[in-house]
Amino acid sequence: MSPLILAFDTSAAHCAAAVLSGDEVLQSAQEPMAKGQAERLLGLCQDLLAQAGVEFSALDAIGVGIGPGNFTGIRISVSAARGLALGLGIKAVGVSAFDALQFGQTGPCACAVDGRRDQVFFKTYGQPTQTAPALKDLAALPAFAGPLIGHGGDAPAFPVAQAIARITATRFATETARPAPLYLRPADAAPARDKAPAILT
Repeated sequence: MSPLILAFDTSAAHCAAAVLSGDEVLQSAQEPMAKGQAERLLGLCQDLLAQAGVEFSALDAIGVGIGPGNFTGIRISVSAARGLALGLGIKAVGVSAFDALQFGQTGPCACAVDGRRDQVFFKTYGQPTQTAPALKDLAALPAFAGPLIGHGGDAPAFPVAQAIARITATRFATETARPAPLYLRPADAAPARDKAPAILT
């Protein structure tokens, strides 16, 4: 029987999800939204599963985008994936935005995720000298072979949730680690400079 996969991603300004059975995408949706993903995510997943005619209990695994990207969005998805996987007794697989962008490419390439402020999160695949994931200036990327996929380059071969679902289908049987956020820049929020108020007892 073909594995049934639910995958979702809220690492950017969207709420994306897909239901995959074997090689067939049963349902898929990507809704643009800058905020509100926490309220929408599980409802979107439930809607797609209902449209596909399957229940949460039929799932074999859950795939989730782990970033890099929006801090809050990544936390929303990773927490939801962990919670659903625990409740259903199935595996949850974390998939980076880089792997989702690279999926479907047949040769060397580089992948870029919008990092704002004229910067991108950048990683190469199949290069003579591999580049580890890092935050780079868009105008000063290191040399690489093949196309640039993602921000500032070509569109990926698959929508993000569909790519995550397909990657999850190949990994879930051997996956041992729980999904964890992939952060490549410090949080924008800084600790307060004022002294903490005294606690009166």
